[in-house]
Amino acid sequence: MSRPISPAMREGWDCHAHLFGPYERFPLAADRSYTPPEATDAQYLQLLSRLGLSHGVLVHPSAYGEDFSLLLHTLSAHENLRGVIVVRAEMPLNLSGLRDKGVRAARFSHRSGAGANFAGSASFDDLLALAPKLADAGLHAELWTDNKALADIAPRLRELPIPVVIDHMGGFDVAAGIDDPGFRGLLSLLEDGQAWVKLCAYRNLLSAPDFEAGRPFHEAMLRANPHRLVWGSDWPHLRVSPAPDAAQLLEVFQRWTADDALVSQILVKNPAALYR
Repeated sequence: MSRPISPAMREGWDCHAHLFGPYERFPLAADRSYTPPEATDAQYLQLLSRLGLSHGVLVHPSAYGEDFSLLLHTLSAHENLRGVIVVRAEMPLNLSGLRDKGVRAARFSHRSGAGANFAGSASFDDLLALAPKLADAGLHAELWTDNKALADIAPRLRELPIPVVIDHMGGFDVAAGIDDPGFRGLLSLLEDGQAWVKLCAYRNLLSAPDFEAGRPFHEAMLRANPHRLVWGSDWPHLRVSPAPDAAQLLEVFQRWTADDALVSQILVKNPAALYR
C-alpha cells in the first residue's frame, strides 16, 4: 500500500486512466488493435478512493475509435473527472463546447519503432493541423511519444499555440541513461515550460532488472521543473502482465519525490491548473 495521503493532498489527481465498458452498452470499435477486459467507471472510482485521491483524468482509448459516448457519459455523471479525446484532422468534430462537457485535451501519438499508429489513434501531423482549433476551444494536447522520436519534433512543439503534455515520462530509455540526448531534449522542454510531463514510469521499466532504475529519470524531471509535472496511474495497465498495483505506483512516486511539498505540488496544484 502507498503511505497515507495527507488531508492537504486529498484533492489530488490521477491524470491518466482509461475506461472500457460495460460492453453491452458501450461496445468497442470494430476496427481496433486490441480487445481489453472491461474497466468501468465504478471500478475506477473505487480505485481513486483506495488511492486517497479525489479527481481523475480519463483518456479516450483508441479501441473506441471515433465513438466518445462512454467518455462523455462518464464525464456528465461525475464532476470530479475530466477527459481527453482522440481526434484526427479529417474528423467532422466541432471542438467548441467540449470544454463545457469536461474535456480538456486531445491526444496524439508519435513513436519510434512502433510502425503505424494504433487503429483509432491520431498522428503528430493531426496535432499540427488541429493546434489552432484546439487553442480556440481552450484545449491542450497530450502526446504519446518516446525520446528517440521526440528529438525530431521538439522544435515544432515549441512553436505550438497550446500546452503539450508528454505521456509516460517521454518513453525514456533506461539503458541509455539520463544523459541520453533524447532525454536531455525532454528536460529542456520541461525547463523552458514548453511541455508538461506525466510521471508514469513503469512502462519504461518492464525490461529493467530493477524498478529503481527509473528513479534517476524521475529526479531529473523534478530538478528540471516541478511546476510542469503531474502523476498518472495508467489504470487499467493495458497489455501489461502482470499488471502493477496502482497503489504501489503511487507509493513509488511519493518515495522518489520524497518532499511532501513537491508531492502536493504534483498531485494537487499542477493538475488543478491544467485540468480545471
